[in-house]
Amino acid sequence: MHKTSFKKGKSISYSKSGYFFILPFFLVYTIFSLYPLLSTFYYSFFENYRSGLNTIGPNFIGLANYKALFSNGDLLKYANNTFIIWIMGFVPQIIISLLLASWFIDIRLKIRAQGFFKTVIYMPNLIMATAFSMLFFAIFSLGGPLNSILIDSGIIKEGINFLAETKYTRALIALMNFLMWYGNTTILLMAGMMGIDLSLFESAQIDGCNSFQTFIKITLPLIRPILIYVMITSMIGGFQMFDVPQILTNGRGTPDMTSTTLIMFLNNHLFSKNYGMAGALSVILFIVSAILSLIVFKAFSSGSIKRRRR
Repeated sequence: MHKTSFKKGKSISYSKSGYFFILPFFLVYTIFSLYPLLSTFYYSFFENYRSGLNTIGPNFIGLANYKALFSNGDLLKYANNTFIIWIMGFVPQIIISLLLASWFIDIRLKIRAQGFFKTVIYMPNLIMATAFSMLFFAIFSLGGPLNSILIDSGIIKEGINFLAETKYTRALIALMNFLMWYGNTTILLMAGMMGIDLSLFESAQIDGCNSFQTFIKITLPLIRPILIYVMITSMIGGFQMFDVPQILTNGRGTPDMTSTTLIMFLNNHLFSKNYGMAGALSVILFIVSAILSLIVFKAFSSGSIKRRRR
């Protein structure tokens, strides 16, 4: 216990002062995060919805909401949509971000105006998803400028309805997610790479390693923690994908609900005032996100632990 003593024999204890500094955070977390989370778990076991002007419930029904979600197959269908769109956006995002980060910190390339380029690649992250979606909707619509350019140049004879085909709609959503987040991912990876000791790169160069070997053997293993963070946060963000597909498809998940994500499915239950079903779906998303995050963390951190033991 740390005490400060005075001549009169009195002492002041600072052992509990830290709790007063962290108390506001725990109060805000309890009120705005923990309580809603526990309430969602609680109400997922109740029947609570509206039928016309009548409100049904809340009536305790146990696991009936969870059984209903898994019985009709919609949950797995929308989970598959979400996973495919996330993978289509995340794979190019992590590849491009790794390349850009490694180029920016490479002293040999001597890239000028780095501040300008970093600002440019990060700017899409500052644009609201609604504005971004409306922009893409206008560009790729049947009578939009892209179709006009392709027809006038003779590449195609008639306009392509991008929002009427599954492959194009999913590709557009993935492209928007990529453009909005690759700048943020690049900055994070750059921060991890800048923490690597430069003497390691110099030693690798003396030993005759080329740029690719240095990147694989030195850079990637040493930025493993930040890679884990990027993958987990991106995966959770993928599960929460809502605004871009909601606006681009006008909430319908066209074509044939193939671009409907899990959060759009959740929003439909909230819109119909089926709160019990929405709560059950939220709990399932929370559990699945936690399990997948733990799997990613264990899978990517186990290699570094084994390497340290050797």
